[in-house]
Amino acid sequence: MKWYVLMAFLWSVSVNAGQVMVRDASESFDAFAVRAELMRQHEWQEQLRNQQQLQILQVLPLGCLQLTTPYVHFHCGASWYRPYSYQGQQIYIAIPSPSR
Repeated sequence: MKWYVLMAFLWSVSVNAGQVMVRDASESFDAFAVRAELMRQHEWQEQLRNQQQLQILQVLPLGCLQLTTPYVHFHCGASWYRPYSYQGQQIYIAIPSPSR
């Protein structure tokens, strides 16, 4: 008797399948094109998110202080940057505030 209750409970649990599209059956529809478009939108959102997380400067703003502990980094107002050499150029990548 107990396993019937467990099976009924598991059967009644709802599942979220993601985005659901309802359309008129008379309209032409290409499911693969919709899937490809959703994938492109997702990739674009990921690229924007990554770009926002990674801030790269070629030149530091005026008034930055160079600090050497725990490693060489620069404090510019409310931002912190660490120098990196990339293709023979010095660039600066935003970092979280280093603990002292």
